[in-house]
Amino acid sequence: MHLIAIAMAVTGTALLLTAGGAAAVEVHNGSISQDEVLKMQKNWGDALVAISKEHEEKGPEAARVMAADVIDSAYGYRLGPVLFKPTLTQEPQTFRTDREGALAYFVGQNAKYPADTGFALKGWREVEVQNAAILLDGEYATTLGKVSFTDKDGKVTTVDKSWTFKKDDAGVIRIVQHHSSLPYQTK
Repeated sequence: MHLIAIAMAVTGTALLLTAGGAAAVEVHNGSISQDEVLKMQKNWGDALVAISKEHEEKGPEAARVMAADVIDSAYGYRLGPVLFKPTLTQEPQTFRTDREGALAYFVGQNAKYPADTGFALKGWREVEVQNAAILLDGEYATTLGKVSFTDKDGKVTTVDKSWTFKKDDAGVIRIVQHHSSLPYQTK
């Protein structure tokens, strides 16, 4: 008996039909592909640039609304805590395991996080990801590398970054771990 598979690339779902056209069996493939990881990284960078421009064109509240939408669509806070260590954080608020902390980091304006000035509001114009390695493991993928941010004056800031992505039950890729730090500087 021959099987015909029709793959749905976006959701990772496949529909298997027998050669005779008998009843279909739905199959879910929860594996993350390299292309999905690269697309997610590009979308994250594009969103950061869009938040910066939104802030410049429409002000802080519009940037906050956009950043909240980006966090809700890109990060896995609905799945549980996200292991987020932003670049420019310090004790006692180094880690941002909840949505509120992530939003404060990206756009500031939260009295609970007085040191946050809004990383996404720094006039970013381009984000380039340079992966050193990508590990694909079923519904999870982890990346390690550098990310370079170019601001509106052409100044480039490069950080060391790792991300872990998880494909949720709906087939949507979510960030569940995000670590960013400035490279070590010798004196």
